[in-house]
Amino acid sequence: MVSYIPPHGTYKGGPEGFTYNQEKDHWICSQNKIIPFTKVFYEGHNKNKKKEYRASKYICIDCPIRSECLKKSQEKRITITFYREEYERNNLRVNSKRGRYMKAKRQSTVEPVFGTLTQFMGLRKINTIGIGQANKVMHLSAMAYNLKKYLKFITKTVKSDAKAMYQLFSMIKRMFRPQISVLEVLIF
Repeated sequence: MVSYIPPHGTYKGGPEGFTYNQEKDHWICSQNKIIPFTKVFYEGHNKNKKKEYRASKYICIDCPIRSECLKKSQEKRITITFYREEYERNNLRVNSKRGRYMKAKRQSTVEPVFGTLTQFMGLRKINTIGIGQANKVMHLSAMAYNLKKYLKFITKTVKSDAKAMYQLFSMIKRMFRPQISVLEVLIF
């Protein structure tokens, strides 16, 4: 299965102006100073896995752009998403021609359904316990959505059939109108 979904808000790529050396797993700044890998940690309440690179204050002490780069900090610290390579591969896939096509397809087919369910059919919150029960609610909501869509389609068909019948009878009436008037003259 190939995904064409853009990364969510927890994605953190590398900083601008720095180059990454994948072989030695460190960053190099514009002044050719090395910022080495220090640790892997989990951030926030979602426990997002991150990698941290940190240069000690002694590496940056004589740097000409120290005040711009470090601002108020004493040492350079770079934090990136642990799965950076996978995210970047996904970004390339999403921004490809096929990815743009799939995004347009998703926006025109899937997302309007969820928008209708949440905004107009009261499915902003599912008040059930467990995934199985929530799944049942989603299936019932999908059935209600499809039934509503089907009923709209049927009424359009009925209206168009009635209009077609009216036009057919009008045409038949026009065709036989001269003959009816001739019969009226002959009878009276």
